[in-house]
Amino acid sequence: MSKLVEHREKQNLTQEELSKKSGISVRTIQRVESGIDPKGFTLKALAKALNIDETNLIKQKPLITESGQKWVKIINLSSLVVVFIPVLNFAFPLIIALSKKQLNALTKQIITIQILWTLIWLTIFLIGNVINLGELGRDIGIAFMVILVLANAFIILRNSAELNKNTQLFFSLNFSII
Repeated sequence: MSKLVEHREKQNLTQEELSKKSGISVRTIQRVESGIDPKGFTLKALAKALNIDETNLIKQKPLITESGQKWVKIINLSSLVVVFIPVLNFAFPLIIALSKKQLNALTKQIITIQILWTLIWLTIFLIGNVINLGELGRDIGIAFMVILVLANAFIILRNSAELNKNTQLFFSLNFSII
């Protein structure tokens, strides 16, 4: 069912009533309801007549193709294999993404998250080695490193679950390093 049909039926309007209210022909409304995305004036007029945002009438295109979903999941989980080895946790997925030509918005996000995690991990590791806090400080540093590795494993697994459910990432960033 198209989004236009949903919104039209929610408001208990017939195609003819929507046509009169929007100034769009019944035939155009039928085309849109058959699956053609409205554009320009038609989109604005229908959205205004239904008192909804224009984006509510346009189909959302999936971020990845069905065949690419498999590779995105593999690229995400490949970080888990080397989660305890900084640099490899983003290099391994990057190599897979490049070799399989799957460097899309989702895989860039996955790799960016791993790059940031590696930078945080290395920064804390270097600070811990520069600041000598004795035996207790070393133990706290090791415990913190283990917590960071477990947190990264959680991020990878949570994103994997969300990819299976909604083909999107649970943890994502508003930017990409790659």
